[in-house]
Amino acid sequence: MEILKYEFMRHALAAGLLTSIICGIMGTLVVVNRIVFLSGGIAHAAYGGIGMAFYFNWPIIPSTMGFSLGASLVMAAVTLNNRQRADTVIGVIWAVGMAFGIILVDLTPGYNVDLMSYLFGSILTVPGSDLVIMGIIGALILFLVVFFYKELMAVSYDEEFAGLRGLPVRGIYFSLIAMLGLTVVMVIQVVGLIMVIALLTIPPFMVEKYARSLGTMMAGSSLLGACFTMAGLYLSYRFDLTSGAAIIMVAGTVFLVSLGVEKFWAFIPRTVQHAGEVKR
Repeated sequence: MEILKYEFMRHALAAGLLTSIICGIMGTLVVVNRIVFLSGGIAHAAYGGIGMAFYFNWPIIPSTMGFSLGASLVMAAVTLNNRQRADTVIGVIWAVGMAFGIILVDLTPGYNVDLMSYLFGSILTVPGSDLVIMGIIGALILFLVVFFYKELMAVSYDEEFAGLRGLPVRGIYFSLIAMLGLTVVMVIQVVGLIMVIALLTIPPFMVEKYARSLGTMMAGSSLLGACFTMAGLYLSYRFDLTSGAAIIMVAGTVFLVSLGVEKFWAFIPRTVQHAGEVKR
């Protein structure tokens, strides 16, 4: 409770919890639809929006949001009909978006930008105004997911059947990718461009095998993400670490430990069975 005496830590906790909830929801859709690489492409292409913001002296979040939405819709158009072979185009947009942003930052007069804060997050410096914007984005995404829950579930699990039932598969897919672009803008504030994929995918992947429905998976992923965020923030405060990296290290460590435990418990029955066969 001591760390909550500081306003910047309260802001960081609020930003982290907001991001955890939305990442739990959108990350579930990312994992179920198998568009992890696409989410990484959007995240890294978003750096173009950051570069434009500095070069033209625009507000960071609206500029990044606009650029991310544009990049995400282009990627959605490319991947809609041929997701298996779209990785090359996504990789090109990924690289060009980052390069465009870096060049604009280099060309910005009076260059004094801390690239590390955007590559690895700056959750401890999130101002109250950004929290309001993040809250609005989060509420919008949450409303859309709840309102179109059945449609998203149908498209996620059986796209062909959803099309036969008369659902607008193309529109739902474009909306999903656009929401993912908005989510990326939120996550950049917390863990940066480099580690956005981890926060979107680790909690849903861990929860997927235990969840019995898409909604349960979303709720469990949000809760797990919130635990990772709070633990990472505490460790960053206690040991003076970079907050975004600490959050991802907590998530990654728990993921690897859980994977090891699963392998261990799966190995024991085989060992016992083999020992029994040898004894007989």
